[in-house]
Amino acid sequence: MDKPLYHRAWFLVLPAFLLVVFNAVVPMMTVVNYSVQDTFGNNQFFWNGIGWYQELLDPSTELGGRFYDSLGRNLLFSAIILAIEVPLGVLVALSMPRAGWRVAACLVLMALPLLVPWNVVGTIWQIFAREDIGLFGYFVNHILGITYNYTSGVFSAWFTIVVMDVWHWTSLIALLSYAGLKSIPDAYYQAAAIDGASRWAVFTTIQLPKLRRVLLIGVLLRFMDSFMIYTEPFVVTGGGPGNSTTILSIDLVKIALGQFDLGKAAAMSIVYNLIILAVCWVFYTVMTQVDAQRPKEG
Repeated sequence: MDKPLYHRAWFLVLPAFLLVVFNAVVPMMTVVNYSVQDTFGNNQFFWNGIGWYQELLDPSTELGGRFYDSLGRNLLFSAIILAIEVPLGVLVALSMPRAGWRVAACLVLMALPLLVPWNVVGTIWQIFAREDIGLFGYFVNHILGITYNYTSGVFSAWFTIVVMDVWHWTSLIALLSYAGLKSIPDAYYQAAAIDGASRWAVFTTIQLPKLRRVLLIGVLLRFMDSFMIYTEPFVVTGGGPGNSTTILSIDLVKIALGQFDLGKAAAMSIVYNLIILAVCWVFYTVMTQVDAQRPKEG
């Protein structure tokens, strides 16, 4: 391609770039501005420097204690979600048909939970898990005889938001894994059949290695979604009972809108964003190393 024409092609990207700058960079700079200032109201601000960051990262302060408690709950929630959804999604993908009319039916059924809006998911489970009118709550309390009330029991609240997220997002891992399985050439399975490999050997030596990159992408997407989740648990539990399900996003909204502490909330949101960027960088590094090793494996 001619170099002048090649450079002119960047002008086609310029509108999208400007839109990203307007929608991302400008609001981010506003948040950064709030994070280094304090206010007594009446839209009057004064310089506070890194004071909010020092208080946020100090676990002995009230703000720091809230931050680390919420961060711990967030990391626990993400770990539980990934430990359940990734193996379950792979298992579902392995169980799905490879040909015939059932493929389309399975794909549609698996995609249905992903099409439900987040606030609707929270409302569905808020009603579904109630012990008086919800089918799930009634079944657990009256049929199984287990005390279950997500509004007053810590374990019940955690169980509800975990099951809700598993129902909503396992399909994403399943669909990604299914696409990865479909991309494996039949020659690999034919060679395994000739060698007399067991089903487990086929999975560990053929399918799982070929799914490695797909699963890394799926884990990254699910970690980001679960770490930034807000609407579903807020609708169901509101962060309760007490603060048992108050994760970072919920605590951030409480500080920003409930207490109207804009400086504290802005500092927390910046640190929140940096944590997510750091995790994304780690995953990108791992995926790059995986790509670099693939020719050697061949």
